Amino acid sequence: MKSFPLSAVSVLALALVAPVAQAGVTAGMKEGKPAFKSMNQLAFGPEGVLFVADTKAAAIVAIATGDTKAAAGSAAVKAEAINEKIAALTGTAADQILIEDLAVNPISRRVYLAVSRGRGPDAVPLLVRIAAGGQPEIVSLDKVMFSRAVLPDAPSDKTAGEGKKARNPRLEAITDIAFADGRVIIAGLSNEEFASSLRAIPFPFAKVDGGTVVEIYHGAHGAFETRAPVRTFIPYKVGKEQHVLAAYTCTPLVQFALNDLKPGAKIQGKTIAEFGNRNRPLDIIVYQKDGKDYLLMANSARGVIKVATEQIAGAAAITKRVADTEGLKFEKIDWKDVAQLDRLDNKFAVVIRAEANKSLSLDTFALP
Repeated sequence: MKSFPLSAVSVLALALVAPVAQAGVTAGMKEGKPAFKSMNQLAFGPEGVLFVADTKAAAIVAIATGDTKAAAGSAAVKAEAINEKIAALTGTAADQILIEDLAVNPISRRVYLAVSRGRGPDAVPLLVRIAAGGQPEIVSLDKVMFSRAVLPDAPSDKTAGEGKKARNPRLEAITDIAFADGRVIIAGLSNEEFASSLRAIPFPFAKVDGGTVVEIYHGAHGAFETRAPVRTFIPYKVGKEQHVLAAYTCTPLVQFALNDLKPGAKIQGKTIAEFGNRNRPLDIIVYQKDGKDYLLMANSARGVIKVATEQIAGAAAITKRVADTEGLKFEKIDWKDVAQLDRLDNKFAVVIRAEANKSLSLDTFALP
């Protein structure tokens, strides 16, 4: 993390120095202050370890938060105008606060936010935690146990193309992360010709190999694609085998076997749904209700949709162009303007919602 000038703001710094219970989890970690160029995607692993994607540095940082006290009961989390509260905490305007991601610690059920203070090249990354009563607190990273995994095949950090097509591919080096079966799963772009990649890095971190090139058939486009990155994904067992269910822009849902993610390999996923074009998937979670598993996915233009996972095992692959939707059946959920989504517990989800006045609210909804 970039050094944040605490003298410039009035904050309550939270020390994260409590030891993690399992010594194996902190193997290879060192004590100190991790450097960040950015904070983007968040995901929790075992024993309160938080994985933070630093996309600009093409790295994943594991932080032993020490936040391992189990939550008592089930309590809703709510904070109106959370961006304004963070802005006031850090001495800036609300429009200079960008909430990059949200993650719930499954042990403590505390909500963590990856935040950018500022929107230009000098933006400062911050880790924020929501305290009781919905108040944000800056998490101090001055003295923590941490380790870092740097991606060896990330795209160059420079703008390519001209005009409206100009972009910096480094900003999509990491598009989403998750933890499953002792591995950190990372989606994004590599520097290869066929750039879309998935990789599974064993944790604790040791060696970091190159990613797996992933190819999909995109029904809305009627073509195979190897350059479009996964936007959001969820690890999920289909039968007894762990898979990655990955959603792309415009909006195919594609199934990959986790054990097929080998360094340097090229694999083709199975497209099992098309949820509609002119849309970008934002977040996806899995939960159980009445003995059945469901996916819940937030989208930029298609709202929040619910999918029964019992359809997945027998789903046919989509291999031909489709006009709009195809494959897995889904239900639209009446949650408005959801920008970020995570599961709070077995009954509730926590969301970031965009209000009409451009403020952002943290809220809790009962899982449908």
